[in-house]
Amino acid sequence: MGDRVTFGIVGCGIIAENHARAIEASPDADLLAVADVVSERARAFAEAHGRPQAYPDYRRLLERDDIAVVCVTVPSGLHAEVAMAAMRAGKHVLCEKPLEIRRDRLNQMIAVSETTGRQLGVVYQRRTTPVAKAAKAAVDAGDLGRLVLGDALLKYHRSADYYRGADWRATWALDGGGALMNQGVHGVDLLQWLMGDIRRVSARTATLVHAIEVEDTAVAYLEFASGALGVITAATSIYPEQPTRLSVHGSQGSLVFSDRGVEEWTVRGEDVAPRMGDVAGLDFAHGHRPFIDNMVAVVRDGAQPLVPAREGRKAVDVILAIYESSRRGMPVVVTHGDDGASEETSRS
Repeated sequence: MGDRVTFGIVGCGIIAENHARAIEASPDADLLAVADVVSERARAFAEAHGRPQAYPDYRRLLERDDIAVVCVTVPSGLHAEVAMAAMRAGKHVLCEKPLEIRRDRLNQMIAVSETTGRQLGVVYQRRTTPVAKAAKAAVDAGDLGRLVLGDALLKYHRSADYYRGADWRATWALDGGGALMNQGVHGVDLLQWLMGDIRRVSARTATLVHAIEVEDTAVAYLEFASGALGVITAATSIYPEQPTRLSVHGSQGSLVFSDRGVEEWTVRGEDVAPRMGDVAGLDFAHGHRPFIDNMVAVVRDGAQPLVPAREGRKAVDVILAIYESSRRGMPVVVTHGDDGASEETSRS
């Protein structure tokens, strides 16, 4: 084991597999323990991943002094409980998306991180794809000129069996929402990462197909802090599923990409074909690996998380504002702190 950085995983559901495989792929990381309230699931997960110690109570995992980082992969509405307990136990935390589903608990998590000195990062793996990184570099370099329009098309299909597969899915209490908070949060994060902070939203959400308590269809009109405008469209109600698609348009160029690769990259007066060739295809195979490697650097070198908590909360704050706007039937200002979202009537 030597000087490898040691990990524990709390929650042994589907997404925990991504964390375990990334830890196994890293030469600098070791998985020492896992926990799940369903003890049989914890034991089966441990058996499949090198037989780390399995616990039915995550608090026993946190008692171990030999674990440096805890991956939180429980249902979204339980993220704060586990993450805060882990940080108070002296562990750094890598949390699955969304960081949390309630603004007050987001505030509490960040406060605990700052009080304990333990780092809190969130997984938004779409940021680490070659095309997303190339798009970010182009935007930051000013290649597209002044940004004026940005949109995210997040059109997914989920079956009735998917929603029946786990009793926490599509509930306000544990999933925090539907097509936006669960499936669409990655695209919301990408859009605000590329375009800048979203200042105000006007939205309509609906449940049109599935027998669930949260939305399966949503549309939001956006006003960015820069003055640019945009749209988010999200659904789990359509068939067939469409590739996630992001568009960023500026006064000097446009960049459009999806799960299939770059669809357009045009800059006035410039040949960008060589750059397009480097990022024409997406590579999701590496998945969570950059986040595990980053947490190794957090422990060894005092690095910052790849997506720190204050940055990772922004997509959640936007989605909460969208829900508020739909409920109230009016525009809502997005905030990222204690004050919460506030409604603002339309102005001519």
